[in-house]
Amino acid sequence: MAYASKFLLLIALVAAVYNTDAVKQKVTRFQFYMHDIVGGPEPTAVRVAGRSNFTGQDPIAATFGSIFMMDNPLTVTPNINSTLVGRAQGMYAMSSQQKEFSLLMTLTYAFTSGPYNGSTFSVLGRNPVMNEVREMPVVGGTGKFRLARGYCLARSYSMKEMDAVIGYNVTLLH
Repeated sequence: MAYASKFLLLIALVAAVYNTDAVKQKVTRFQFYMHDIVGGPEPTAVRVAGRSNFTGQDPIAATFGSIFMMDNPLTVTPNINSTLVGRAQGMYAMSSQQKEFSLLMTLTYAFTSGPYNGSTFSVLGRNPVMNEVREMPVVGGTGKFRLARGYCLARSYSMKEMDAVIGYNVTLLH
């Protein structure tokens, strides 16, 4: 009986340590700017698929199904010449057929300098572009953000034709 009691005590102790570690998750908040450049001689996002047979007048419906691959710079300020902290790599697809310009985002934000150098986090979600603030879920991460979850708030800082600068406020639990 004493042997069984010691075994149960050991299991309870391991469970307590495990639960204590789970409570000690870190919250990290930071901001950066993403530069999505579709036009010009050196685009950072290019269309790789989409409809070519659309005959309607609705510009939103005309872009439905278009898919863009991207490798966008991330900077400290909205100025493209400010300190480069990483790249947003992945794709976005035009996912709305009516009234609302929205994207399906599948991106990994990879940091190449600063305190998060070598770390990444990934976003997968809907981005209704014309909303002032868009919230998207963080679904994972690596390095300092291993097993991250959280959200990012995106705000368009500027738009010129299809080129945009987007500010991101990120909250990660890891």
